[in-house]
Amino acid sequence: MNYSKINNLTGWLCFLIAAVTYILTLEPSVSFWDCGEFIASALKMQVVHQPGAPLFLMIQRFFSLFAFGDAEKVAYFMNVGSAMASAATILFLFWTITALAKKVLIKENEEISKGNLISIMGAGAVGALAYTFSDSFWFSAVESEVYALSSLFTAIVFWGILKWEAKANETGADKWLLFIAYIMGLSIGIHLLNLLTIPAIAFVYYFKKTEKPTTAGMIKTGIIGILILAVIQYGIIQYLVSFGAYFDLFFVNTLGMSFGSGVIVFAILVIAGLVYGIRYSIKHQKRVLNLALLSTVLIIFGYCSFAMIIIRAKADPNLNNSDPDNAFSFLSYLNREQYGDRPLLFGPNYNSQKVNLTQGKTLYRKGDDKYEVAGKKTDYEYDKTTPFPRMYSDDGRHVGYYKDMMGFDDNHFPGLFDNISFLFKYQIGQMYMRYFMWNFAGRQNDDQGQGSLYEGQWLSGIKPIDAIMLGDQTNLPPSIVDSNSYNRFFFLPLILGLMGAIWQFSRSQRDAGTVALLFFFTGLAIVLYLNQKPLEPRERDYAYVGSFYAFAIWIGLSVLAIREWVFKKLTPANGAILATATGLLAAPVLMAAQGWDDHDRSTKMVAHDIAVDYLQSCAPNAILFTYGDNDTYPLWYAQEVENIRPDIKLVNLSLFDTDWYINGLKRVTNESAALPISMKPSQYVQGVRDVMYYQDYKIAGSVELSNILAILLSEDPEDKLPLQDGSRENFIPTKNFKLTVNKADVIKNGVVNAADSSKIAPALEWSFNKNYVTKGTLAFFDILVHNNWERPIYFASTVPSDQYNGLDNYLYNEGLALRLLPLKADTSAQKAELINTPVLYKNVMDKFVWGNVKNAKYLDPQSADDISIFTNIFNNTISGLIRENRVEDAKKVVNRYFEVMPDKFYGMRSMMGTYFMAENLYLLGDTKRANTLIEKSAAYIQKELTYLADVSASKRKFVGGQNVQLGLSFLHQMSKTAEQNQQTKLSQSLTSQFEGLESRFSAYFSQQ
Repeated sequence: MNYSKINNLTGWLCFLIAAVTYILTLEPSVSFWDCGEFIASALKMQVVHQPGAPLFLMIQRFFSLFAFGDAEKVAYFMNVGSAMASAATILFLFWTITALAKKVLIKENEEISKGNLISIMGAGAVGALAYTFSDSFWFSAVESEVYALSSLFTAIVFWGILKWEAKANETGADKWLLFIAYIMGLSIGIHLLNLLTIPAIAFVYYFKKTEKPTTAGMIKTGIIGILILAVIQYGIIQYLVSFGAYFDLFFVNTLGMSFGSGVIVFAILVIAGLVYGIRYSIKHQKRVLNLALLSTVLIIFGYCSFAMIIIRAKADPNLNNSDPDNAFSFLSYLNREQYGDRPLLFGPNYNSQKVNLTQGKTLYRKGDDKYEVAGKKTDYEYDKTTPFPRMYSDDGRHVGYYKDMMGFDDNHFPGLFDNISFLFKYQIGQMYMRYFMWNFAGRQNDDQGQGSLYEGQWLSGIKPIDAIMLGDQTNLPPSIVDSNSYNRFFFLPLILGLMGAIWQFSRSQRDAGTVALLFFFTGLAIVLYLNQKPLEPRERDYAYVGSFYAFAIWIGLSVLAIREWVFKKLTPANGAILATATGLLAAPVLMAAQGWDDHDRSTKMVAHDIAVDYLQSCAPNAILFTYGDNDTYPLWYAQEVENIRPDIKLVNLSLFDTDWYINGLKRVTNESAALPISMKPSQYVQGVRDVMYYQDYKIAGSVELSNILAILLSEDPEDKLPLQDGSRENFIPTKNFKLTVNKADVIKNGVVNAADSSKIAPALEWSFNKNYVTKGTLAFFDILVHNNWERPIYFASTVPSDQYNGLDNYLYNEGLALRLLPLKADTSAQKAELINTPVLYKNVMDKFVWGNVKNAKYLDPQSADDISIFTNIFNNTISGLIRENRVEDAKKVVNRYFEVMPDKFYGMRSMMGTYFMAENLYLLGDTKRANTLIEKSAAYIQKELTYLADVSASKRKFVGGQNVQLGLSFLHQMSKTAEQNQQTKLSQSLTSQFEGLESRFSAYFSQQ
């Protein structure tokens, strides 16, 4: 059998191993974060968040066909799409490694020996399978996200340039370069990470076309590679659309033609120019020009997948982010203007003071018959700036993080070297190297790490070495040893990768340099470009999988190093076999064994079920306000894909301040009627009523909300405040609002039972909790005024309380949502006590599902965190039932709790919920189970705090302060609770534990 056949067959074997792995471990339904939005949008060809992923959506739509109409299987088969793309990535990685290995071992026209053949195949298998089981890549391979397909396109492109290199001297070899250009164009419709391979590709081209490379030539090649990247990123992706938009502006506003006419003319000019240039290059034998122009055409062809975005936006689908149906909204969509800018070369620090507001380019919006000015893009001027600003966010939480990490006092203004230090400490150390080590050294647990020594760190499993970084590792706590993500690789994959890199640099510096460039641009270069702020809402390791891909190449090449350095005295074939076996055991086998249990999502349904529970918390035809990704995207999936509770109108408060989103809410979606918003589009269009500020007019008493709304929508100059520039803006003259309640409407619409009519308040009265009103808040007021209690109004329980707009005293817990009820406010009650117990009981016992959290093989951090939400639901229900003296019903809820909730603790939050359950059990007379929960919670605290005490002592600083104080507080409270319930022996034991732990931390408390 010849080399080509063996190479192909072994590559497909690696593909098969990867495909089986990912299909066995993929999530059976929707996952958290963006997956719900992607699945819902792919199924119905809708418009996702900026900057879009149209090709990804079309490919995932294809995989949805395998569900054959079964809505509950759509997410599964889209997840299979990611699994297959990831397996194909492994296939191309294998062929890439074997191509690089063959280049070094086999000279041109030389026959391949058995030893070299085994070595090459072994290198490919070890590297490809190591990447198969790498933590970050595996994570993306089992859910419907863009990163799996993006990785495949990156792998194809890098493999393609090696194919070109192997055939560069043959006629027609340039077809591989054109193939790469087209793949890159297509990849724009998935994710832009693929473009970061361009500098590495430029060097492959340079080394192949240059017999004697020079330092100057390599510098020039590097510059050209970055310029090509910039031309595609800015010239084609952004400015091509920008020129088209301004052409359209001229044709519509100046020439009076229809929308889109200027875009058509511009497209014709671009096509004509490219055709002329290609014909000119052929006629005059300009090979490089011809190649450049053809590549540009193919990139644009691939980029044309974005036509789907505009086409579908014009159809006004339910999910239509930014409504990019015209040239300027599409330009804003591509430029991610919704997310703002971040400084890179020069800019402010967190304590720079804003001294002026400058106006930039004019912003346009589509009007009835022409483009209208929507305002100016504004930027702040600062009193002080710094080169290379890395600590630029003035968010209070971020400022505290900067100061704590860097040891700055309040008066320190960070300079260049301070910012570089933060780059290395946080952006590289915490947000890149930690992820890198997860994949190739080992992982502590999957608690989200924000810099602490006991959450989300890397570790190797070699305790003396881990102790140097993390402190005393003698008494590891349950949060580590019981975590599925407690993965110990003992540095072996890392060592193999370093060996492979050293071997390649010693044998082929050009190829090694190319891989190193790929490693840099898909890793550290992203770190520099993203300029991340601290306290990210989730781990971001998926962004760097390209650099882990490059490192996997070196892991594969380590087989050649091992054969050459370790087994050189054996026959070449035996040495190759032993080197391959060593590599397989030290990397992929070890990584698979350690990583399987924390990537096996096959039994987890939390994202799906919690979405169902959010929706089932609501009465028919409800309006449900959500806020974040995880209380919105899974719900979009549930409604759009599985048609669960299509009567509910979902309102994402994060998008509510945009005119396009309000427009969509005024339309019928699924089986939900339009929202009762009376505002005309001209009253809330972009640039109009974006922010209206509070001006205290000393008005006595509360003002009817309808009057407040009328003032905010008024066009009368007397109802507006004059500004410094001579314009006038609407404002709120008081924060004391009221909404008169029509008792007959409330009873007629079933909001409150007639039997409880005495509890209905004559009016809701509250104090607005902000100093300004945005157009989203304005729309909320509009809904309250015109709803007339016809549609139930809810807030998701995870919505920040400041988004309640001051209505806290009228929001009643009915499960995962808080319902606005016109009941007389009990100002003495705590918010947690506002419970609609009858509805909550029915939801818990008859409607809610629990994500299989008790029996799931693995729960990711978000799913594990949601256990606390579930536990709170049970505790709230039981507490409400006890207060209403429904003891037997409370006991039924307790039994349901033990049926569906896991025994395992997932951090301090789940321990807290268990303690509160124990309190309820004591009230119900279930002393035995209460004691068991108390003892279990105390044992958990003991182990966790003992570890933190050990680490604090070894690091000579207080580590885990928040967990320590929380643990001690609960341990002390448990002792009191036990004593109050006549559990004297247990109380004494808890007191002894508390005193022993407190003594270990007393020195640190005295220092605070």
